[in-house]
Amino acid sequence: MITLVFAASFPVLAQRKSATAGDRTSVDLTIYNQNLSLIREERSVNIPNGLSHIVIPDIPATIDGTSLHFMSHTDPLAVRVLEQNYQYDLVNQGKLLEKYVGKNVEFVRYNEETKKEYTVTGKLLAAGQPGGKQPVYANPNFPAISGMIAEINGKIEVDPVGRLVLPNLPEGLILKPQLEWLVSNSHPGDHKVELSYLAGALSWSADYVAVLDKSDANLDMTGWVTLTNNSGTNFKDAGLKLVAGDINRVREGMEDYRVLNGMAMGKAEAPQFKQTELFEYKLYTLQRRTDLNASETKQLELVSGRNVSSKKVFIYDGLSDQWRGWYNNYSYRNQESFGQQSNSKVGVFITFKNDEKSGLGIPLPKGKVRVYKRDVDGKEQFIGEDQIDHTPKDEELKLYLGNAFDLVGERAQTDFKSLISGHSVEETIQIKVRNHKSESVTVQVYEHPWRWNQWEITKSNVEWTKVDQSTLKFPVTIAKDSEKVITYTIRYTW
Repeated sequence: MITLVFAASFPVLAQRKSATAGDRTSVDLTIYNQNLSLIREERSVNIPNGLSHIVIPDIPATIDGTSLHFMSHTDPLAVRVLEQNYQYDLVNQGKLLEKYVGKNVEFVRYNEETKKEYTVTGKLLAAGQPGGKQPVYANPNFPAISGMIAEINGKIEVDPVGRLVLPNLPEGLILKPQLEWLVSNSHPGDHKVELSYLAGALSWSADYVAVLDKSDANLDMTGWVTLTNNSGTNFKDAGLKLVAGDINRVREGMEDYRVLNGMAMGKAEAPQFKQTELFEYKLYTLQRRTDLNASETKQLELVSGRNVSSKKVFIYDGLSDQWRGWYNNYSYRNQESFGQQSNSKVGVFITFKNDEKSGLGIPLPKGKVRVYKRDVDGKEQFIGEDQIDHTPKDEELKLYLGNAFDLVGERAQTDFKSLISGHSVEETIQIKVRNHKSESVTVQVYEHPWRWNQWEITKSNVEWTKVDQSTLKFPVTIAKDSEKVITYTIRYTW
């Protein structure tokens, strides 16, 4: 049983002109809400004359090497990158041992009688697997490497006992991902260079918190940006820009990331982000610099609005979900028994307009909206959540929060006729909505002529509105502890 140690010396490389770039002197991040980021960084490096190898350390493990752009600000025409290598063979115990197969290594063992350590030298024949089961004679303080084989003093030992000591770190293994360039330079000396490249595993999303007032007529809303950095690299004192929008990307080129590990408002604080336009998208720039460390999630306030005008809306859509997939299906349009099952739930929605009059009027990136309301004790309670898409200013938002407890819907087919065999049918639908609340409510009842796209309403006991070719709306007001009945007849022709 062995543990692993290696000495602090490194192999002597073949003599060649080489240099290593310094740490970032400046970095700016543009993060897209599609698991993509553009990283622009500046560094200083002393570049020799002629051909030389330049190492750029501390590069994200998720870099897309094909997207990299390089420029020397000191002399743009003097420096050319002729060859680029992305090195990500990071050191670990398994790779380290594989490099020493067939070579001599040392095992430090402990003599129980003398209470002293001693060293034996042997040839490593098989590296084994770290974390295996320890032999019964192993020191429990040493982690096991199961399956290691070594030749020691002319004999073959399986799972040899001792602490394994290696002379140095083999060439080809590195501690962090890095770029190595072969460059041609006609202006030797210090250069201020700029790199820009795309990388994955840097992402952001928007989340919103809305709090309804007692009457459901106004809400306060705050939008938060959640940044996630799984790129394996720390970014210190970084400029930050966020892009919201649906940007087209050629997927096969980027999927193979190398992942190694209106009412009066009080005085408002200046927003952290400034919103501007970028092509057909929205760009949000943080008005200060920030740190974004590896394996870190950070939240920043993006937008806020107070006393936003809102409205509670009840919607009953009685057609059972199982029939929506049969819309305009010619195989079933004249089947009498189809579409008779109904949904009994009445949904409750909160609607508000994203305009200045309502207290907002700002582009809202897509994200999840969680809604709260204070109870009779003044404590905030969670009442539902919904997802919004990218929403420009002056557009209305509708949040589905759940189903109303005291409202019940019922939908049934009461009559069906085949008027012209194979060409026309007529059916009568009856919808009942019952209100068990202690106050009257208005419910928007939606219907969907699903059998065919050529239809007409021949009779209805309630006024209705055609929303679009496949949607009808019947607005009804129901008194407390009462029921409202809607009956209509629809004729399909094909």
